[in-house]
Amino acid sequence: MKPTIKKWMGALVALSLAGTLTACGNKQDNQDTAEQGTSAKEPQELSLVLDWYPNAVHSFIYAAEEQGYFKDENLKVDIQMPSDASDPLKLAAVGKVDAAISYETQVIQARSEDVPVISVAALVRHPLNVVMVREESGINSPKDLAGKNVGYPAVPLDEYFVRDMIEKDGGDATDTKFTDIGWDIIPSITGKQVDAIIGGYKNHEQLLLEKNGVHVKAFNLQDYGVPDFYELVLATGESTLKDKKPALEAFVRALGKGQAYVAAHKDEALNSLLAKQSTDFPLEEDVEKQSLDILLPLMDAGDKPFGYQDESVYQTMIDYMKEHKIITNDVKASEAMQNLVQE
Repeated sequence: MKPTIKKWMGALVALSLAGTLTACGNKQDNQDTAEQGTSAKEPQELSLVLDWYPNAVHSFIYAAEEQGYFKDENLKVDIQMPSDASDPLKLAAVGKVDAAISYETQVIQARSEDVPVISVAALVRHPLNVVMVREESGINSPKDLAGKNVGYPAVPLDEYFVRDMIEKDGGDATDTKFTDIGWDIIPSITGKQVDAIIGGYKNHEQLLLEKNGVHVKAFNLQDYGVPDFYELVLATGESTLKDKKPALEAFVRALGKGQAYVAAHKDEALNSLLAKQSTDFPLEEDVEKQSLDILLPLMDAGDKPFGYQDESVYQTMIDYMKEHKIITNDVKASEAMQNLVQE
């Protein structure tokens, strides 16, 4: 489900437009200030672009909208779907949207290339990405992938994940082959084009495979030496954070209330989500119900408020990505993330 992590050379072109966008933004800010002077109760407008089409992981957003939590915070939120899965973070970087759902690893990648984005909340606190093999494959743990053919969606980090898992499990990854399968994750394993896949999620592709009679074994990354990390985060541009920090803080508070509602009212939240589904990407109710059951504990911050981020989680992944030369420039965890929630 995650888009390919690419070098952000294209983003540099987009950033060249930022001056124009900022000028337009300043004009709009002045207009907003004038309007606030005449109507102090005018809601603050924020735009949010999702990482993908609406599905169970977004339930808390729609719950916050339907239960009036955005309204309670004097917010009017425009929820958008991306035209391309690689767009959200870039749009946030240049201020075309106020917030984007993205990935910790992509935020780190962007920061390493001086793209001015920052994570302001952790949404899914642990990896959803898993390595999957067919149940009858004879592969019982990652070490058995030595010399096998692993399909992956052209994400370099995924290849390093698999190699590390094999080595940490006592195998030799030297002769393991990696085949770029794009996002044809399900067809690649159902058609036995590869021996294993990475890039599919435990709350989506795995469920769909099982539903369609393809029984798989799934290996969690963090069970085999890969650092734990935040799968999904809420990101914004540095300039947006500076200009709209109070509104973004209110937004994160409302999202926390939405998540609490989902945890207490799973059926109602699911029905609300199904009503919001995209006609281009229809949802399967039973799959989304199972997905929500998987997601809720992975989104739970325990004794911390929803969205809380631990700087050490970022630093550990920064070190890992640098060790494997996914990034070559230094990245400070304190610059890649900032908490907008009160402990």
